[in-house]
Amino acid sequence: MKFKIAWDFVKEDDVFNYAEIYREFLSKAKTERETVEYFTKLVAPRQDVRTYNFRNKSLVLYKKGKSDILDGFRILAAHIDAPRIDIKQNPLYEDTGIVLLETHYYGGIKTYQWVTKPMAIKGVVVKKDRSSLRINIGDEPGDPVFTFTDILPHLSKNVQAGKKISEAVHGEKLDLLFGSIPVKGEDDKIKEKVMENIISILRQKYNIEEEDLISAELEVVPQGPAFDVGIDRSMIGGYGQDDRVCAYAAVKALLDAENLARPTLVILFDKEEIGSDGNTGAESMILEFAVSDVLKEHGVSDYASVRKVLYKSEAISGDVTAGVDPNWKEVHELKNAAKLGYGIAISKYTGSGGKYATNDAHAEFVAKIVSIFEKEGVVWQVAELGKVDEGGGGTVAKYLSKFGIDTIDAGTPLLSMHSPFEIASKVDIYMTYKAYKAFVQTE
Repeated sequence: MKFKIAWDFVKEDDVFNYAEIYREFLSKAKTERETVEYFTKLVAPRQDVRTYNFRNKSLVLYKKGKSDILDGFRILAAHIDAPRIDIKQNPLYEDTGIVLLETHYYGGIKTYQWVTKPMAIKGVVVKKDRSSLRINIGDEPGDPVFTFTDILPHLSKNVQAGKKISEAVHGEKLDLLFGSIPVKGEDDKIKEKVMENIISILRQKYNIEEEDLISAELEVVPQGPAFDVGIDRSMIGGYGQDDRVCAYAAVKALLDAENLARPTLVILFDKEEIGSDGNTGAESMILEFAVSDVLKEHGVSDYASVRKVLYKSEAISGDVTAGVDPNWKEVHELKNAAKLGYGIAISKYTGSGGKYATNDAHAEFVAKIVSIFEKEGVVWQVAELGKVDEGGGGTVAKYLSKFGIDTIDAGTPLLSMHSPFEIASKVDIYMTYKAYKAFVQTE
């Protein structure tokens, strides 16, 4: 079996025009809150789309379809959190005349990939009076940036060079470089003069007291925009494509689709990268809440009907998968691995080892998805997340399928997944959008 090269079946202008708008989105929306805000503004003019905002961290969009709502929904689900580094609640400290911030990484990262790069700080600070301050330092013109330091090669022999790569930069070594100017004067009562100056800057410029950081939600993310990659500009490189590439495609597909086959939901979850727990993750009641509210408009309010409607629903879990890296082909079983430039990747199952912690889509639903894609000219391929015993990973699919929803994973292949600079092919990005649009329009 041979899969098609997607570039042979598209107009390049269509691909590049879509990719440019997506690249602009990726440059702006680097946190869950920014992503929710971006999509909320995007759909605001639309009278045919209803939004459900959950704690400004997750979002559900609903649009009516042709069929009876009791016959079930079409669902596009993705997640909008991404691996990153969070600032601790009591983060500030001074050492050797430098002030740093203590951090705790979020999701699966290789810590060594995050050092010696420019970083931005984004999030919110909620003060005692419950007023909220938006924080964005590093991504605005003229802003300072921040960084995690690394040891010079001349001195790394004993403390780093002989260690496993996973031990080269411990999580507790990821302390963010924050400032170094002391307060002026010779007041011996001030023991930490740089700390004193930093706290003064936070107070005067940002209206933040040190104790306000206890209730802050501040994320350290790579600074700067997403870029075109390659001499032919065929790829996009940037932070957070896992999984905002699928989230963007899902929202655009919903907005652009006409004559929806069924009532349609786009669900953008938080916390997928840390197990989908919490009240904004896929393990929460977000889906049931939104479906219950929609059904009430149709005079249906009993919970049994909610469960029946969910059981009749169909979903694509839109999440990225591993693309084959020419430098690391040995971790893939190449006949069942996704390649950049070959379209959206269908994953019948994810999980690890013997398909643990996965939804394994039934043959009937796989065939239905393939037939929809073929009918609508979607270029697709199949994917597994590496060789059977190499590792693996999961998606939100299993949390949808527990309701009886027919669910399959389908998303964009990436290189350098979970790094500060993930790579995707523009044609795969475009095919992901085209596939999601076909799914919600075609019975």
